[in-house]
Amino acid sequence: MTIATTEEQKAAAGAIQAWARSTDPLVTVRQGPADSWRTSWQSFSSLGIFSVAVPEEVGGSGAEIVDLAAMLEQAATELVPGPVLSTALAALVVGRSSGAAAKRWSEDLADGAMPCAVALGNSPVNATLGADGGLTVTGDAGFAIGGDTGVSVLLPADTGEEVVWCLVDGESDGLTVTVADTIDKSRPLARVRCDGVAVAADRVVTGVRDGLVPDLAATLAAAEASGVAAWCLRTALEYAKIREQFGKPIGSFQAIKHLCAEMLCRVEQSGAAAWDAAVAAEDAWNADGGELPVAAAVAATITLDAAVETAKDCIQVLGGIGFTWEHDAHFYLRRATSLRQLLGGSARWRSRVTELTRAGARRHLSIDLTGLDDERARIHADIAELVARPESERRAALAESGYLAPHWPAPYGRGARAAEQILIEEELAAAGVGRPDLVIGWWAVPTILEHGSAEQIERFATPTLRGEIIWCQLFSEPGAGSDLAALRTSAEKVDGGWRLHGQKVWTSRAQEADWAICLARTDREASKHKGISYFLVDMTSPGITISPLREITGDALFNEVYLEDVFVPDDLVVGNLGDGWKLARTTLANERVAMGGGSSLGAAMEELLALAGDGDPVTDDTLGLLIGNALVGSQLELRTTLRQLDGQDPGPESSVRKLVGVRQRQAVAEFAMELGGTDGWVEGSLAREFLNTRCLSIAGGTTQILLTVAAERILGLPRG
Repeated sequence: MTIATTEEQKAAAGAIQAWARSTDPLVTVRQGPADSWRTSWQSFSSLGIFSVAVPEEVGGSGAEIVDLAAMLEQAATELVPGPVLSTALAALVVGRSSGAAAKRWSEDLADGAMPCAVALGNSPVNATLGADGGLTVTGDAGFAIGGDTGVSVLLPADTGEEVVWCLVDGESDGLTVTVADTIDKSRPLARVRCDGVAVAADRVVTGVRDGLVPDLAATLAAAEASGVAAWCLRTALEYAKIREQFGKPIGSFQAIKHLCAEMLCRVEQSGAAAWDAAVAAEDAWNADGGELPVAAAVAATITLDAAVETAKDCIQVLGGIGFTWEHDAHFYLRRATSLRQLLGGSARWRSRVTELTRAGARRHLSIDLTGLDDERARIHADIAELVARPESERRAALAESGYLAPHWPAPYGRGARAAEQILIEEELAAAGVGRPDLVIGWWAVPTILEHGSAEQIERFATPTLRGEIIWCQLFSEPGAGSDLAALRTSAEKVDGGWRLHGQKVWTSRAQEADWAICLARTDREASKHKGISYFLVDMTSPGITISPLREITGDALFNEVYLEDVFVPDDLVVGNLGDGWKLARTTLANERVAMGGGSSLGAAMEELLALAGDGDPVTDDTLGLLIGNALVGSQLELRTTLRQLDGQDPGPESSVRKLVGVRQRQAVAEFAMELGGTDGWVEGSLAREFLNTRCLSIAGGTTQILLTVAAERILGLPRG
């Protein structure tokens, strides 16, 4: 998913795409001189990219920074040449500042009449304050992004009392601009030196807090990086679908599928991180910067490396053609690499993430539910009634009211739409009411409600909610794990029902379960995905043998279940015979809308931070990446929820969240064990968590299978 989520943002991005199709900016980049960006600058500026987030009163459109980020992302996808990023940054900083500079120069920046570079070096030039409020600046400002001959420069200057930002005229006396032969052929870069440059009072930008410009630069750079990564994924996919080797499209080969699926994960993470930083940037002019510092640092941590890695993988998928000057791919690798370098490298941002987080900075993710006050008041009153009951009666009351499973249809739930589910979640949490975990019941009952008979619904739905029935799942078999349709358990028709024969494995809670949902083959002549039926099995039935499986932790959560001539009556077949595969997909796909409570980093990450203490540079580098990945996981969850609130399907974020979430949990557990020293090699909680998380990349479909599924179902690569 791109940064653009609203129709207005998508339309603005579409306008940039249409402009690029008509002008083909990469032809200019490949064939023209270094400053050829000037030929199309005004027509590109007319699309409103530089004015979009500038206040209306100073010549802008008055929209939000996330609108600017969406346009910058698309501009990077098209690799629009010139000082696009730096001019957008300067227009934003000057336009939202206080004082004369905003009133005098914002309109010129906003309409593109004043292309601008930005010096982001850590060494401000020296400044002497004049009687008229102007400055005389001297010193080496370092490299300026977007720097070119005649281009204005936004740079920091130290007056001795404070660091201020100056909008220096590109034609100023004493200004030396040395254009560099940069790796990125689509964006100019220059070293800037000032020797007694006079800066008028109306070019001194006021109301800019310390650290604001670097934070905004990281935010907008993240949007660019997201756009670069998106182009690389799209280009790799298009090629993988048509390029043939060994008589097949290369996209049908597992190695290519996994490469592309990994690219998808990075693209989705980048879009989420860049989007969140842009949202946080709206509060950037608060005294403390709001939550932008940590959001921007996380965005830079995630997106800068992701763009470089995805660009490299794109060239790998393209093969030899990707290594030619004629193909566009190397220009995107050049852009990604130079962007990372100009922002100081990703290690700098990982360190900053750790520093800010250790100091208490957190990103608080929430959903705006204004306009639902009446609904919230009603839910609040209902839950207050529940809380007033004796604790022994609360579960039954939750079940009867529909608040235990609000996403289920009434009368078992409330048929709650997405927004109401979020409200209920928030009000239950505020009241300190925890909903019982139905575990497999969360999957079993919705399938029965959708496909079962009236008798089955009456028999199983309410008792499950009340905690009177515990479920287990008899799906996986020794030869049918991720390839579930390969199951061999048979169901033989007999008078009044069916006799089940076979072996199931990896069944949790089998020893305590009252009932099981079970897949068995009722027609051996049918094709692989047909001929499977869906049964409800009484776990006390004769012929069921349960054998615990001892895991690497030493526990025995999972079990093997042997079915030997187990009788299941006809009235416990769910749906039509042969529809088991379809019903199983309903079961596995059933998810409610939810937002995780507590820290946006997750409890495990908070514990890891406490364990790490003050740390050292090596520890802090690893911590910064883990913190960034944790926050991006929460951002993906939030964006999935927002899609559902908008009436859309969860989208690719849901699948990506599972893939990256597993790796994150495993990495956190392993690093905690490493930090634990001697506690990491003795039996204890650290070792146990490390061992236990190894199952996460196996259970519910291995990581490798999920990568293949993502490549085929989300990216559309051909089956092998």
